[in-house]
Amino acid sequence: MNPTTALIDRLKAEPAMSGLRRSLEVYYGDPWREGAMDALHARFIGAGDLAFDIGSHVGDHIGSFRRLGARVVAVEPHPLCVRAIRSIYPADPQVALVQAACGAERGKNRLHVNSVNPTVSTVSTSFIHRADGAAGWESEVWDSEIEVESVTLDALVADHGVPSFVKIDVEGHEDAVLAGLSAPLPALSFEFTTINRDVALDCLDRLTSLGPYRFDVSLGDSQVMTFNSWISKDDMARHIRALPQAANSGDIFCISHIQPVAPGGTEPT
Repeated sequence: MNPTTALIDRLKAEPAMSGLRRSLEVYYGDPWREGAMDALHARFIGAGDLAFDIGSHVGDHIGSFRRLGARVVAVEPHPLCVRAIRSIYPADPQVALVQAACGAERGKNRLHVNSVNPTVSTVSTSFIHRADGAAGWESEVWDSEIEVESVTLDALVADHGVPSFVKIDVEGHEDAVLAGLSAPLPALSFEFTTINRDVALDCLDRLTSLGPYRFDVSLGDSQVMTFNSWISKDDMARHIRALPQAANSGDIFCISHIQPVAPGGTEPT
């Protein structure tokens, strides 16, 4: 089920894929990272479950969800990333690819494209303003725009069913994605950055307005939970506010109390 090394190498060798080369090198071909990612996601999904990958980028989370036996709906607006995903998962009937952004409403949106680093392309102008001059983001330039389709989480649920887990990584647009959700889901994660913490705080508020969510967080690409227990919205908000700027980013994991526990998972507390 894993894409072959030769396939990834062919993609990296294509001149058109030069902007994705680093992402393909980082996110594929590391057995430790893949094992750690699978162990983390196994808390939430198992064989036969449905998972949404919102902001698929080069599709490494698709690979993790498929290794666990889940069906995947992958949502990605950037044409180059879409091409990579189609190349890596060309004939898997358990992967449905939706070429669109995800947001608060269906329709059209503007994707601000970073040509050198396409995986940080974003719909959020606020994210771009916060990144301007911020430590660690100095070299990032969003140099063009394209119009893309936009879908909502509610529409995806209506079209594909209720997912056991949703991963959201959309470069500062996570709050808008959750604004397009009107009912609690069993489990999800959303990315945050320390240059744009208000988005994470808004996401916490949105989720707890929908249902009795609890939270944990994994910093950077560690694939390890910080607390290894489920804490309240207020405790998570305090933790996010207190993080040093150098922490840069992470993923906040969220479960509702209605979540069934996956095999090998941990009980909500």
